[in-house]
Formats: sequence, C-alpha cells, structure tokens
Amino acid sequence: MNTTRLVEGMERHQIPLYLLAIVAGGLFGWLIPAAAEPLEISINPVLGLLLFATFLGIPFAKIGQAVRDGRFIATVMVLNFLIVPVVVFGLSRFVAHDQALLIGVMMVLLTPCIDYVIVFSGLAGGSSDRLLAAAPLLMLTQMLLLPLYLLLFIGPDLVSAIEPGPFIEALVVLIIIPLVAAALTQRWARRALAARHLMDIMQNLMVPLMMLTLAVVIGSQIVGVGQELRSLLAVIPIYIAFLVIMVPVGMLAARVARLDAGSTTAVVFSGATRNSLVVLPLALALPEPLALVALVVVTQTLVELIGMVTYVKALPRLIPANITNHA
Repeated sequence: MNTTRLVEGMERHQIPLYLLAIVAGGLFGWLIPAAAEPLEISINPVLGLLLFATFLGIPFAKIGQAVRDGRFIATVMVLNFLIVPVVVFGLSRFVAHDQALLIGVMMVLLTPCIDYVIVFSGLAGGSSDRLLAAAPLLMLTQMLLLPLYLLLFIGPDLVSAIEPGPFIEALVVLIIIPLVAAALTQRWARRALAARHLMDIMQNLMVPLMMLTLAVVIGSQIVGVGQELRSLLAVIPIYIAFLVIMVPVGMLAARVARLDAGSTTAVVFSGATRNSLVVLPLALALPEPLALVALVVVTQTLVELIGMVTYVKALPRLIPANITNHA
C-alpha cells in the first residue's frame, strides 16, 4: 500500500520531479566536467531500460480496439501525420539555415508522444483510455513515416550525409529490440505470474527511470551547452509556438470529427506532445557535425514539460464540458 501511494504521488507530481532531475543533472555535469564521458556512456543503457518500460505500457493487444474506435483514431492520425507535418514545416523555416537545428526540430516535432501524454491528458479530463488504445498505431506509424518526412522536408543531400550504421544500430538496439521485448513480455504475462510482476515493477519505475534519463542526458551534455547556447535559444520560440498553435488546431480537428469533450482534450494533447526521449537515441547516433541535434531534442522536452503544466490548467477552461458526441 505504501508503495502504491508512493507511485501515485510520483505520477501526480512528475513534472516538478522531472524539472528537479534536469536541474540536478545539469548542476552535477557543470560542477564535475570529468563526469561527462561516463555519463554519456551510460545514456544508452538507461534509455534502453526506459524505452522498454515505456513500451510495456503500450497495449499491443488493443490495436484492434483502436481501429474500431474509428472517428477518434482517424482524428488523431490525421492530426499527427498530415496536419502536424505542415505546421512543423512552416515553423522549421526559422532554423532552415542551420542543419543541426533543422534536423533536431524535425525529428522531435514529427513524432507524437505515446507515454506521458496519457497521464497528462487524464489530469486535464481527457479520454486517456482512447489514447492508450491508439498508442501502438501512433508508435508504429511514426517509425515508418519519420524517414520519409526527413527525406521530404530536409532533402536527400542532407539525409545522405547521415551515416546509416550508427543510426540503424540505435534504431535496432534502443527501439526495435525493447519494442519487441515489451510485446513478447505482454504476451507472456497472460499466462505467467513472473511476467506480470515484471510489468508491474517496470511501470512503477517509469517516473524514476524518466528522472534518471533526464539527469544523465543533461549531465553529459551540459558542458557543451555553453558554446551552443545561442543556437539552442533559437529553437525555444519554435517549441512554444508549436504548443500554442496545436491547441486551436487540435480543437478544430476534434470539432470537425464531432468528438466529445474528453476526446477533444485527448486529441489536443496528442497533437501537442512529442516523443523526444524515443527519438533521442537516434539523435545521439548522428555524426559529430550534427552532435547539437541531441540537445535540440532535449530542449524540446524542457519546453514541453512546462507547457504540459499550462495545458492541464488551461484546457478544461478552453474546452466546454458540455460538448457531446454527435454520433
């Protein structure tokens, strides 16, 4: 019971806990520059564990259920994979002159979140169960479409400059293997108590793992941030603008689909929150001239966490509770 209360408390206060982890990691890395290398070496193991825990929370068995929830899933898919790319392309023009900034902004803003968006949407009164059912489709679709978007928006010349070896290795080791392992564990859990215990343990560790990941990433990169601070400041207005724009865009998409208030809130959150920690290993695998991409991705996480606080408080006021489903 004490463990349950502790886990629930961490989930309720996860935004301040994440910010605390970021500050702690930054201070540690700044005060002890020699720690940067060992921290960077530990990024992949920590990220792999976090992503395995994240993927365990995706209900792969509910893909069919998500497809049957036709109007909601169609709205979320159209918003994230047709409308968002147009918005991102427009916003990215402000950093189109810088390859690293452009790639970082594109990678992170073109990938919809599939983990803590469910929690934050629920805090604002959104239909978290529908987002949970949609998570597998969102995850698989973004992995298929991200390379195509990068090719289309960035161009073949720049994409060809990315060394495929480390990129493919990161994709396989840090995303595909944890994804498959999570799916197999879920299947095993249907008939094995040990697998169910493992799933419970990993889900209880989600917030601490996210904190550890943020602290390690920031601590390993903070020393190099100083000389690139001006560049990173250039992407913050883009991330803020994206969060602002996606509120009316998401509400309009939900209105066209005639969704109720809870589903409308879930749609807005889905369109606004991004999958930064899932694409981070891909960013870290880029060649040295594009090393800044990882920091561009992490910067989005910092802006988004603050944005989620605003969303949780503002969306219940912006979305009328008396919206009804006109099906």
